[in-house]
Amino acid sequence: MWNHTRITELFGIKYPVLQGPMGGGFSTPELLAAVSNAGGLGSLGAYTLIPEQILETNKIIKTKTDKPYNINLWISDVDESLTDYPVESLQKVKALFKPYYDELGIPLPDLDIKIPSKFLKQVEVLFEIRPKVFSFIFGIPSKEILDECHRLGIKTVGAATTLDEALALEEANVDAIVAAGFEAGGHRPSFLKPANESLTGTFSLIQQLKAKIKTPIIAAGGIADGKGIAAALTLGADAVQLGTAFLVTDESNATPLHKAKLFSEETKYTVLSKSLTGRMGRMIRNRISEEIKFETPVLPFPLQTRLIGPLREAAMAQGKTDMINFWSGQNAVNLKYTKTDELMTALILETDQILNR
Repeated sequence: MWNHTRITELFGIKYPVLQGPMGGGFSTPELLAAVSNAGGLGSLGAYTLIPEQILETNKIIKTKTDKPYNINLWISDVDESLTDYPVESLQKVKALFKPYYDELGIPLPDLDIKIPSKFLKQVEVLFEIRPKVFSFIFGIPSKEILDECHRLGIKTVGAATTLDEALALEEANVDAIVAAGFEAGGHRPSFLKPANESLTGTFSLIQQLKAKIKTPIIAAGGIADGKGIAAALTLGADAVQLGTAFLVTDESNATPLHKAKLFSEETKYTVLSKSLTGRMGRMIRNRISEEIKFETPVLPFPLQTRLIGPLREAAMAQGKTDMINFWSGQNAVNLKYTKTDELMTALILETDQILNR
């Protein structure tokens, strides 16, 4: 049976279908629970949450599902270049974005470059919660953290955008590896080379990893239906991870406007840009991504996000949608389901029909 894989056995789930973690407030306990209750693996993107918020959210999750689920964190949640970041560089980038602020009639924000990492404190809470799965991006946790996860029975999942990153993750003895193709929406989680030098497609990356590593592989990027699941499994993946298909559901915390954009013709035009957050990610093209090219210096992450925050809020209030960042994968043309349970049912049925013909 197609749904019996190394990943379903490892995680204790019925189907090798994972919900992308979608940090930044997009994933919710309701979405996580709906996926897990349907036999997949629901996820919570928790990198922006302080430890107390993770604990409170986990309490809510426990009231909605008793199935396995994943909590996702960012190992590198603050760019190293933010340390001693030059004031003149900050002012130069603020001047670059001032015309957008002026157009919206709002002042540029005061920004503090001192932004501490949350990761180590978040991990302490993770050990307390003990989710079935701990996934992470932008690097590899220390051996001490991984050893403690294994001791506590927490399965560890790292993300690789290249074969070299997958080899490094396997060397670190993680339990599974996400093959993160460049078609995926959201941030590119590269960590050995810059993201713009790590642009392998999902189906090529699956085959590269399958040929060189023994660790179970989770395919992510450009998969939105049963055909994509069947193709990924046929190429050697042990599971798939979908993001954009879950982002449009009622259970996700994306705004109604964001969901409407994902059902529109605009999803034909996605771009890889760092202009709105400071790190490369795939989004529906907008004015800022078009006018401020990738080569243009912007602030390090997450300072650039803090610069854009007030701009986004004002643009939303004033209906200036061409200044707003709407994350999207490359394959959003056939999205149709707005209920997570209906989406899961359709994914399983279509995959079953293809692979059990």
